[in-house]
Amino acid sequence: MELYDVMRTTFAARDYTGEDVPDEVVYEVLENARFAPTGGNRQGGHVVVVRDPETRAALSRLAAPAAKRYIAQIQAGESPWNAVHPTSVSDETIEQTRPPSMLVETFNQASVVLVVLVDLQVVASMDQLLDRVGVISGASIYPLVWNILLGLRQAGYGGTITTLTSAREPEVQALLGVPSHFAVSACLPIGKPVKQLTKLKRRPVVDFVTRERFDGPGFEV
Repeated sequence: MELYDVMRTTFAARDYTGEDVPDEVVYEVLENARFAPTGGNRQGGHVVVVRDPETRAALSRLAAPAAKRYIAQIQAGESPWNAVHPTSVSDETIEQTRPPSMLVETFNQASVVLVVLVDLQVVASMDQLLDRVGVISGASIYPLVWNILLGLRQAGYGGTITTLTSAREPEVQALLGVPSHFAVSACLPIGKPVKQLTKLKRRPVVDFVTRERFDGPGFEV
């Protein structure tokens, strides 16, 4: 596939046929994805390839609490897990909310789960002193994550970026033997998609790109 075709058709795949993703495919994808840029070329990423069903089931259970809050906030008309507006949903309501299968069962249904970590000792977190949640550290790991998904699409497989387990980071670290200075950046359940989407809905460029200033005119040619 051409590069732009891969970019325009890589979607969040959560339903899989059950067909295995061979180690050889996973290796080739990672072999190419590793060329993603990182701050200072420090390459602080680490990927754990998880095939064991019990471990994947444990990751599914660890994703459930965050999935419950995600859905409870949507049902309350909130933007889930945003760091600007505190939730008005009670802990009791969150606990009683049933997490949807599409958010938690992908860990069990996938052929393999890639747990992507980043070493916080080597990333330059330029926003660490600002009075808001940090996002800059992600610049040194999410290009790798996206390269993995692009590579999987190219190979005829698919997956999705799942960050629900990050809300239970200490438990994920204990489960996988991860040192405390490695952040759990994402889990990628991957497999052979039941259906390969070719048309994705995204906002047009003019809707989110402006000239010179945030409130400048929309960028179009």
